[in-house]
Amino acid sequence: MQEFTTEDLRAAVNAERLSAYARLRGGFPIPLAGATYWAVLGIAGYFLDLSTWSMIAFFGSGSIFPLALLYAKIFRNDFMKSRTAVGSVILPAMLSMLLFWAFIVVAAGEAPSMIPLILAVGMSIHWPVIGWSYGRTALFSAHAVLRAIVPTALWFLFPDERLTWLPLSVSAIYLATIVVIFVDSGRVKRSLGKE
Repeated sequence: MQEFTTEDLRAAVNAERLSAYARLRGGFPIPLAGATYWAVLGIAGYFLDLSTWSMIAFFGSGSIFPLALLYAKIFRNDFMKSRTAVGSVILPAMLSMLLFWAFIVVAAGEAPSMIPLILAVGMSIHWPVIGWSYGRTALFSAHAVLRAIVPTALWFLFPDERLTWLPLSVSAIYLATIVVIFVDSGRVKRSLGKE
């Protein structure tokens, strides 16, 4: 029997992660649903007060996953049926992301103007782990870092337009990330096909 080393295991797991990334195009229906959610919030923010906007943001966040499933069906990208060796990390990543909602509850009572910024940053906490599951930690982490930097800058620069510019910036970051994922996953798919 051949000995299986740590390096062998690492290589096998990495190959599995990259294969899933290429096959699923980085799970793009989920970020596409996120981009849609944030675009709707940006448009709503132009017309609504903070209280109404916040309610739409809170309850509307529940539409992201069903919308991702719809996009998956439309684009024939069935990320839910794809099973990988590292897929079990997704649920803990999503659960850890949900912990930021405690800040939202406090902000709603104490500092409502913080809600858009907390949502923008808090809803990106799971991205580095998702990136790891695809073998693309740096790419997905860059998305999360931009989600912290850009909305924070806009929060200070445009205090009267926070409900519009913060969500629109997050939507734009999502769309840019999707483009990068498409290009990169296509490149990975081609390189895997050559092996």
